[in-house]
Amino acid sequence: MSASYDITKDKWERFTFERKGRVLTAFITSSHPVNGVDEAMHTELALVFNCLQRDTQSDLIILSGKGRAFCAGGDFDWFEEQIAHPERFRAIGWDAKQIVVTLLQMEKPILCRMNGAAAGLGATLALLCDVIIADETAKIGDPHVKVGLVAGDGGALIWPQLIGFAKAKELLMTGDLLDAKEAQRLGLINYAVPAAELDAKVDEIAGKILANPKWAVRWTKTTANIPLRALAAQLMDASIGWESVSNYLHDRREAVTAFKEKRAPKLTGE
Repeated sequence: MSASYDITKDKWERFTFERKGRVLTAFITSSHPVNGVDEAMHTELALVFNCLQRDTQSDLIILSGKGRAFCAGGDFDWFEEQIAHPERFRAIGWDAKQIVVTLLQMEKPILCRMNGAAAGLGATLALLCDVIIADETAKIGDPHVKVGLVAGDGGALIWPQLIGFAKAKELLMTGDLLDAKEAQRLGLINYAVPAAELDAKVDEIAGKILANPKWAVRWTKTTANIPLRALAAQLMDASIGWESVSNYLHDRREAVTAFKEKRAPKLTGE
């Protein structure tokens, strides 16, 4: 690899990029109306944070979503494929770990511009960023349990660290969503602002960070993330393993079917 690398020169199916000086915005971009995660997006999420770190023309990253959502979690068509072919779910375990690990390993500061709903893996992506600025009308939550899955792809890792175990376990076990103002009150995110002020607030925080010496910022972030990286090393194999097991269960299939049919699930405990 040459000393110079430009991420925008690579071909990406589920990301688009915009530069503004030394700031690079990575937009989650999907044909799904709420940026649902499909196999192509999941694959690229396992690669993109390493590439953003290597991009030589940027010093600060903004992660956002195109359209009306940030990232609303797993796409239900993909869920049905995983249920019908469990080996496909098992096969994404490595990538699932890489998404969390590479995001936490980034030295560059990364801000989340949460322009809309962030759920499931989408919420994990937002919360693993360094500063989260949200549209005050946005919702955030981890409803893995509502579709019969263990919250194994980072939710069980990051939520307790931000808001404490009692509240985090309540939200992870109910699958409830929070509005951005409540998320800010709990300390889950940094700012909830009107949509018209979202870009200005993101630019303000980015400007404050970039006004400081680059390496002092990067290595301060790196040091602060050491406990999270250690926790990820402890938890992710087990959490992805339990999530994979839950994909085999009857109630997983029923939860997804009921959601698509817009009815209450008939759960059996199996």
